Amino acid sequence: MVEKNAAVTKVSKAFLGKLNDAIARELQVAVQYMWQHVQWGGVKGFAVHDELKKIGIAEMKHAEAIAERLFYLGGIPTTKPTPIFVGSTLKEMIKQNIKDEANAITLYKKIIDAAFKEGDVTTGFLFKQILQEEEDHHDTFTTLLEDL
Repeated sequence: MVEKNAAVTKVSKAFLGKLNDAIARELQVAVQYMWQHVQWGGVKGFAVHDELKKIGIAEMKHAEAIAERLFYLGGIPTTKPTPIFVGSTLKEMIKQNIKDEANAITLYKKIIDAAFKEGDVTTGFLFKQILQEEEDHHDTFTTLLEDL
């Protein structure tokens, strides 16, 4: 009988922990952006609510992809998001989202470096793709803030 993960790249527990940090972050912003989408207000809110929903869904897909990879590598995905901050005004929401996307960019660059150091090319490429999307989200939020 072949062990399920016999051919899997072996990675450190610390690396698996970083992947769980990424999952927690993705869960956080998926909920945060979706609740912002629900709670928007005013004319400017009307202009961005669909974008918040779209990005929230993209973040959930990131969480799913990272969780699948983590599980394949022998880890157990977290179910706990990092602290969620919805905000009470659209400007407050978008400013927080810019910070959260910037934090993701920093974290994912570290994960990419760690993945290649661990010899895990697949995870490195996964995070390169996700990083590109996070940079797009950051650009969207910084652009939206210009008119708030």
